[in-house]
Amino acid sequence: MTQQTDLADSFTLPRTSMTVNRMGYGAMQLAGPQVWGPPQDVDEAIAVLREAVASGVNHIDTSDYYGPHVTNQIIKRALHPYRDGLVIVTKLGARRAEDKSWPHARSRQELIDGTHDNLRNLGLEVLDVVNLRVGGFQEPTEESIEEPLTVLAELKQQGLIRQIGLSNVTPKQLAEAQRITEIVCIQNFYNVAHRNDDSLLDDLAKQGIAYVPFFPLGGFTPLQSSALDSTAASLNATPMQVALAWLLQRSPNVLLIPGTSSRKHLRENLKAATLELSPEVLAKLDSIGKGAVRN
Repeated sequence: MTQQTDLADSFTLPRTSMTVNRMGYGAMQLAGPQVWGPPQDVDEAIAVLREAVASGVNHIDTSDYYGPHVTNQIIKRALHPYRDGLVIVTKLGARRAEDKSWPHARSRQELIDGTHDNLRNLGLEVLDVVNLRVGGFQEPTEESIEEPLTVLAELKQQGLIRQIGLSNVTPKQLAEAQRITEIVCIQNFYNVAHRNDDSLLDDLAKQGIAYVPFFPLGGFTPLQSSALDSTAASLNATPMQVALAWLLQRSPNVLLIPGTSSRKHLRENLKAATLELSPEVLAKLDSIGKGAVRN
């Protein structure tokens, strides 16, 4: 029987009853190579999800364009009917082309169709949180998001979406969005070396809005840092565990969604929630990002 793990403290999305443990799980890696098609071991993918939830994870990040459709279908197969308190956050704003690229999908009909795809493949009548994905693959681009966000706000009014978040956005886009609808979370590229969002993260903390960093070790171009490696070795931990622990200690509004298709790696990731970093270690890790351009 899987034991519940200490997953750091919890966070309640603003003006909602959704309270999640700060260590969550990202489902992108449950699909096949290049986030395309089914995984090699579907049974292991199902086991990862079930162990994550049994360990106390109650925040799962996904999208119907992972696979496409694959991760949501696996989530439904593994966890439906969903236990009370489980918050599933999905994304709209992109799709998968036959060449496995990630083109935008922000037209009114694409957003409506994407909402219904998520509902159907997850086996839900309403989506807990939908993030509008904009910008490039990792970095935001300064453009108006009023048109697609207005569509999501209408879907929220229709009762198909409970709450709305944003992914890959700038402070200016957040301000524009908040004039249209309530925003409960921001999901941007951020880690110990990539610190462009320092000011935005602090501002969100003051507003009580969740900040959900993706690619804690650099994503498809893994972070290389001797300071991170040496710190991990001194703590008898992995670089990923240290990177995750740094994010948890960075601000109380940070929610983590590390992904894996392996139960072994899942257990390692969850243990990061119990890793305490001293002020000296934090200062050493902070030095990694000193050369980064910050907003």
